[in-house]
Amino acid sequence: MLLTTVLLGACGRSGETQGNNTEAGGNAPTNITIKGSDTVLPLAQQEAEKYMQKNAGAYITIVGGGTGVGISAMQEGTTDLAMASRPLKTEEKLKLKGAAKDVKEALIAYDALSVVVHPSNKVNQLTREQLERIFTGKITNWKEVGGNDEKIVAYSRETSSGTYEFFKEHVLDKKNYAPGILMMPATGSIVQSVSQTTGAIGYIGLAYETKEVKALSVSYDQGKTFVAPSVEAAKNKSYPISRPLFLFYDNSVAGKIKPFLDYIMSAEGQKIVLETGYVPLG
Repeated sequence: MLLTTVLLGACGRSGETQGNNTEAGGNAPTNITIKGSDTVLPLAQQEAEKYMQKNAGAYITIVGGGTGVGISAMQEGTTDLAMASRPLKTEEKLKLKGAAKDVKEALIAYDALSVVVHPSNKVNQLTREQLERIFTGKITNWKEVGGNDEKIVAYSRETSSGTYEFFKEHVLDKKNYAPGILMMPATGSIVQSVSQTTGAIGYIGLAYETKEVKALSVSYDQGKTFVAPSVEAAKNKSYPISRPLFLFYDNSVAGKIKPFLDYIMSAEGQKIVLETGYVPLG
């Protein structure tokens, strides 16, 4: 019950964007619903805000909750666009096909996944192997990786999150998270928790970085080279934890959502991608 309340509260405070069609000049408004990935959420909000300023008849509602939530909503027909920070799983494709959904994929941007700790933590870098051992419960104290003698408190997104899946596959080498990992309902919750816990570590989308947390440099070559997360490092592929971001939709709504998708793909839309802290396609 508590988890549900937190999730709904998070969506209600920062996960929803609505347009105003009072200046539509009598034209029938275009209502678009978007749901899913918290990683994509800030980008979708910015794109929608600028799009609605240019198209008075457009009315866009956006809610987070996780990639899995968005894909389920698309299957149920309760959202036009599903935000996702990972590709569709095989079982999701089968379910969507069973629901007679002709799903289309739109790659809209790329993102760097930042590993963050409390600003007071003297650890500035970790290897992929160390991250794997921390999040699978093999390393439990910061002194094991050059930090203070303090218990590691690891935070993760919950299982419905595409970020959870991506981190498990690409950082944990498909190994299971430790049973004691604290699962959070939204990326913002991880930022808040890490900022308030000196022994904390978590992972967030680059656009969620704040001064309240410290991003670590990461090595994928056994400690030879460490790279800090940034738009530039993700763009030139020197930062190893980067991923594509998607919008999925059923072909039946293609006509309705095409102008908005075209806007995201335009030079102006991709400029917003960069300004919001993500990596443009071009």
